[in-house]
Amino acid sequence: MNRIKKGDQVIVIAGADKGKKGTVSRVAGDKLFVDNINMVKRHTKPNPQAGQPGGIVEREAAIHSSNVMVLNPATGKGDRVGFKVLGDGRKVRVFRSSGEALDA
Repeated sequence: MNRIKKGDQVIVIAGADKGKKGTVSRVAGDKLFVDNINMVKRHTKPNPQAGQPGGIVEREAAIHSSNVMVLNPATGKGDRVGFKVLGDGRKVRVFRSSGEALDA
């Protein structure tokens, strides 16, 4: 089970976008794609078959999971994530500071 999942609100703790908040749109191993974070300019060739014009396209690049923290809505700050096994055998993610579950 991953500590960070698609749809989580995260805050960037390192890099050029430090302090920015966003939603995880895609997870690829230990790399994440966060909406409007780590934007890069990509020079693309036109592809008439796909109807794609050429030029400079701005899009999100991957950011390593160690450079983000899950945003705790109660405190408004980044928080570490741990795991807890419930009585019925389910494993849930919890905030380390408060112990409250992320996946309620």
